[in-house]
Amino acid sequence: MTDNDTDRSRLTRRGFVAGTLATGAAAAVPPAAQAAAARSTPAGHTRRADVVVVGAGFAGLTAARQVAHAGHSVVVVEARDRVGGRVWNHHLGGGVVSERGGTFVGPTQDRVLALAQQLGVHKFDTYDTGMDVYYADGQRSTYSDTGLLGTAPPDPQAMTETIVNVERLDQMSTQVPVNAPWEAVNAAEWEGYTLDRWIDENSRTPHFRQLVHTATRPIFGAEPRELSLLFVLFYIASSGNEKNPGTFERNFDTRNGGQMWRFVGGSQLVAIKMAHQLGSRVVLDSPVRRIEQNGRGVTVVSDRVTVRAKRAIVAVPPALAGRIDYEPLLPFERDQLTQRYGQGTLTKVAAVYDRPFWREAGLTGTAVSLTGPVTATFDDSPPQASSKRGPGIIFGFVGGDDARAHARLSMSARRAAVLNQFVAFFGPKAKQARGYFETSWSGERWTRGCPVGIPSTGALLAYGPWLRKPIGRIHWAGTETSNFWNGYMDGAVRSGERAAAEVLRGL
Repeated sequence: MTDNDTDRSRLTRRGFVAGTLATGAAAAVPPAAQAAAARSTPAGHTRRADVVVVGAGFAGLTAARQVAHAGHSVVVVEARDRVGGRVWNHHLGGGVVSERGGTFVGPTQDRVLALAQQLGVHKFDTYDTGMDVYYADGQRSTYSDTGLLGTAPPDPQAMTETIVNVERLDQMSTQVPVNAPWEAVNAAEWEGYTLDRWIDENSRTPHFRQLVHTATRPIFGAEPRELSLLFVLFYIASSGNEKNPGTFERNFDTRNGGQMWRFVGGSQLVAIKMAHQLGSRVVLDSPVRRIEQNGRGVTVVSDRVTVRAKRAIVAVPPALAGRIDYEPLLPFERDQLTQRYGQGTLTKVAAVYDRPFWREAGLTGTAVSLTGPVTATFDDSPPQASSKRGPGIIFGFVGGDDARAHARLSMSARRAAVLNQFVAFFGPKAKQARGYFETSWSGERWTRGCPVGIPSTGALLAYGPWLRKPIGRIHWAGTETSNFWNGYMDGAVRSGERAAAEVLRGL
């Protein structure tokens, strides 16, 4: 459990089925269908379908499922040897699962919650009993997330500015249309600002400015200087649904927020169950190299299969979609957009213990730190864990500049740095981890960053409409294209449903 290579070896096509059986996910799936879902397609094989989907993350699988339910043929082509995209379970043995990627769901994330319910994947409460930890200037303090600021720490030096500026950002975000943020009345002005500049002009408190960095590193995998103010306001606005306006609080809170629940069996179980329903329609280990289209249809050329279809859905992040060769060339506006839509820089780290010892000390496992490498942690223990029964798992986010510095260290040095921080947060028992694993999403070949694509300053204003605009027979999906919960699993599901509706209208 101490390096990524060991874990990856367990997630081959064969392990894809075996791991699902271990959690009971495939109980109702015939063995032949399980084998078909995992079997590779011979190289050079050609298939025909009404729709071809590029990418087997939550967006692509949702779209394919919708197309299949409508009675049309569909093939999903995936570069990885697994499904789920940025959602990836880590199996610890004995049916215990942690998550390397997307983990949480919360109120107003209606589409992913409905999908999980349809698939029989249950949710449970993120452990949130007790006090959170705040670490600043080498000092540790505790606080309750039932207070005025929720999960944000009530730092006496920054509390007033936190309340005032979060309220300002929430209010400004109401002026941003979630379906077209570039059409906001103040879009040009806000695109001229980075979040860093806006904070400098609206804050005098060093601790508050540090807290902003502490927030953006796990939320975006970026520093405030890398984020356009317009994009941040859109991200806040998107943290809701059609009936509930988005708020910054809902985005970062655990209680009644985006981190409120987890999925039994790990969040990747949702994708695995969708893939099993689709069966042999899903082709793994087959990176797409080229997409051709003409008046009659579209041809997707990948390493293992060529698919000829009437329409295509490309359900990968913009940065990766831009690396595919298109014939004819896409309009320059779409290409310029993908050149300016890089992935966040995020590493997820986790320590495994015999039991969640922090609970008996009255701690939730949540920590917020002004200094890195880890700026935020959560209790990731399985639902059956208790203060006396394990295992106990703490994961943390290392983002932005901290992630770039962390990557330059050796594995042993990275582990030591993380565990030393956990000791500062939770006490000396945190040093006694029986296992440690981490995932550098920027180093993952078919992801190249996490948790979300980030447009450079000016990109939304100049090229935003091309994010979702179909080009001929090619349609776009992925959480970056979602109006609500952009960057989250719910956003991915919403985007898949939208893209499927588009292609079904065109068939």
